[in-house]
Amino acid sequence: MSKPNPIEVQKHLSGVDYPAGRDDLIKAAQGNGADDSTLEALRGIPDREYEGPSGVSKEIGG
Repeated sequence: MSKPNPIEVQKHLSGVDYPAGRDDLIKAAQGNGADDSTLEALRGIPDREYEGPSGVSKEIGG
């Protein structure tokens, strides 16, 4: 599966209160109607606390 667009990922993570863990990010993305590509990318990031959107984008972008 291809990597999701970072801008689209951030749209699906709107409303997240950082710091946030991987499960929080997945739950928020699901609630915001994220597609399978975005959800799969979030499931693939390390399970740790993220301080902000840039940290999430960095992990997804590789």
